[in-house]
Formats: sequence, C-alpha cells, structure tokens
Amino acid sequence: MTPLKLTFDMPAHILEGLLNGTLERVGGVVRDASTKQVVMWLRDTATNTISTAGIPSFDPVTGVFNLVVEGVNAGVSINGFKAVNQRLDLMQGVLTLTSAASILNLGVSVISFTFMAHRLKELEKRLQKAQEFLIKIDRKIDLSFYANFRAALDLAINAFTMSKGDNRISSAVNAINRFLEAQHIYLDYADKELEQKSQIADEYLLTLCLAYIAEARCYLELEEFETAARRFEEGKIQIYTRIEKYVDTLLTSNPSMYLHPKLKGQIDLSRLTRIYQWKSPILDENSVFEIIRDDIGGKSLIDDGQINSWIESLPASIIEKSEIKKGFWGIESETRNAVIERLPIIMEDMESIIETNYRFEAYEVEVKALSKLGISFHEWLKLQPEENKSKNNNLMYIIPNEPLDLS
Repeated sequence: MTPLKLTFDMPAHILEGLLNGTLERVGGVVRDASTKQVVMWLRDTATNTISTAGIPSFDPVTGVFNLVVEGVNAGVSINGFKAVNQRLDLMQGVLTLTSAASILNLGVSVISFTFMAHRLKELEKRLQKAQEFLIKIDRKIDLSFYANFRAALDLAINAFTMSKGDNRISSAVNAINRFLEAQHIYLDYADKELEQKSQIADEYLLTLCLAYIAEARCYLELEEFETAARRFEEGKIQIYTRIEKYVDTLLTSNPSMYLHPKLKGQIDLSRLTRIYQWKSPILDENSVFEIIRDDIGGKSLIDDGQINSWIESLPASIIEKSEIKKGFWGIESETRNAVIERLPIIMEDMESIIETNYRFEAYEVEVKALSKLGISFHEWLKLQPEENKSKNNNLMYIIPNEPLDLS
C-alpha cells in the first residue's frame, strides 16, 4: 500500500499552492492545476451525527437551496495576513464552511446509506413544500417514487449487515437493480422539469445524484472498484449535462443583471466569473466581462422598460408568471425590486449545485485511488489521524507521499 499521511492540519505547502493557483480543489480532491495529479483528499469528520447543515434552507417560491458556497477557489482574500499559519487558519475555516455547502459529503467514503436516506427525506420534504405553491398554479408533483428509493436504501443497509456472503450479494444485487430503476425515473423527471425551466428541477437533479451514488456505494462495499468507477464516470456525464442546462437557465438571457447596482457588495464580477469558469476553465474576469460588456454598457441594468422585458423572459425557476404584478404602465416597481433582490439567492443556488457536481466528479477519482493505493474500501473507511482533533475542525486531510496520477 502506498504510504499516506493523515492529519487534521493542512500542510503549509498545500495551502500555498491553493492560494497561488498551482493547486486546485475539485470537491474533496486537491490536485495539481496543470498535471491534475492528486496531492490531497479532504474528508468530513462530523458525519456520525446526521444534521441538516448540508441542506440549505428551501424557498418554496423559487425552489432553491439558500447557502453560499465559498470554496477554496473562491477568491479568498488574505490581505493583512502575513504569516503562513494565519493564512492556514483562514483556509481551514473556509474549508469547514465549504464542507456544508452541498447536499453531498466531500468523500464517497463518508456518505453512507443511512446518510443518503436522510438527505433523500430532506429533498422529499422540500418538494412537499414546493407542492403547496405549485398546486396554486395547477401543477402536481408525484412523490410516490421517493418511497421506493427509501426502500431500496433500507434493502442496501440490510444487505451489508448480513453475515452470510451469498445473502449479502443477493440482497445487494436487488438493491442495485432498484437504484438503477431510480436513475431512469429521476433522469426522466429532471429532463421534464429542465425543459419547463421549473423551480423543482434541482431537487430531481440532486435525487439523481443520490441514486448513482447509492448504486456505486454497493459496488464499493463489494470491493468492485472498477465497476464503481465506471458507474461514477457514466453518471458524471449524465449529471453534468443536466446541471449545465440548469445553470444556463439561471444565468438568464441577461447574466449582467447579477451585477445590478443594487447588488453591489453581494455579487461581484469575480463571483460571476466562477460560474462561467465551471463551464469553461480558460475564462477569466476579462473574458467574462467581454461576454457581458454590451449589456453592462447599455441601459439594460437601469432602464425600467428593458428590465421589464427581461423579467417577462425569466424562467419559473426564478419567478413564476403568476408572481409578476402588473399595473397600468406594465410591471410594477415592487416586482422589479423583488426579482433583483432574489438574484443573490439564485447565485447561491448555482454555486451550490456546481459544488455538488464537483464533489460527484471527485468521487470517481477517490474510487480510482483505492486500486492505485492498494487499499480495500473498508481500510480506507477506517483511516484516522493519530493526533487529537480540535473541537472546531470537521475535516481531515489524506496526503499521499507522492502525487497520484489517476487519469
């Protein structure tokens, strides 16, 4: 087995690499920005007690999760910090926040079937809240398949507590078949909601993520690493294309509206740039500015008529048509202000689901590492630093002696 260093303290050289851009974080993986070799894994350590910290509050009108994602690559300011250890404290604090910025954990090893069942229940509750609003506009959500998904998770939990090998495998196969069925169902649901640009598309996308993870987790429990990695790779393609469509919808026909003067101090160009960089890493702030230059330079941010036209074009994922209040002269200023004030929440939703996509992508890398390191899944689960964990530190760091090429 390749030697690993386990610690609750991030090494200074990795911190420096993250700050100067030579290293990058993708979900729970820190890798070389050029070679993509893995130099460190992040792992949540506060997962034994399940909480709702990773599920942002739900807005039943917009259908979005309300939590800011300020990750390692989120332009952390270090002005005034002169010592490396001070910057280390800052970065570790940011990482702790990041660990609660997605419905998914930072590592597939700590997202158990029980944890997934809890997350699934939270998503179901949020859809139930959304349904209270959707009924008013003659829309109804079919929640019956969530019960089937929960039953599949219960089956998986029971399967891997059985003592007889044949029984374990038989029950695991049954659970896998149900997870495959769930994937087909929620792919269909997500596609329909994305087509309608509805406010509940993200809930179905997140449920789809859980269905793929649950299936892959079964293969990991059976030490079938190649199959687990292949299923993550296949799921990654399906999920990315749909999340990209969802993000494009939320960017709207005029992304420059996220830089409206009323949002100064809440959303800036660097934050909007990070959304674009997820789709195209080669973009920087200058190139993003060029993309939206005409809209920023014109009257689209200040002219009521142009803002009204933009609001009329907005998808239901931002505002339902029934919410748009109109007077004799068109859309009322109250509605214009409400939509603009809602944009920071929509920005948070984009950041959160992008972070979820990064974490899903990192799960495949983590699975590939098990074969490379020559370690079993259950040995990987038990990794723990010898040092004592500080009270406020919810992350541990797993560092290979040499960077790993897992491409």
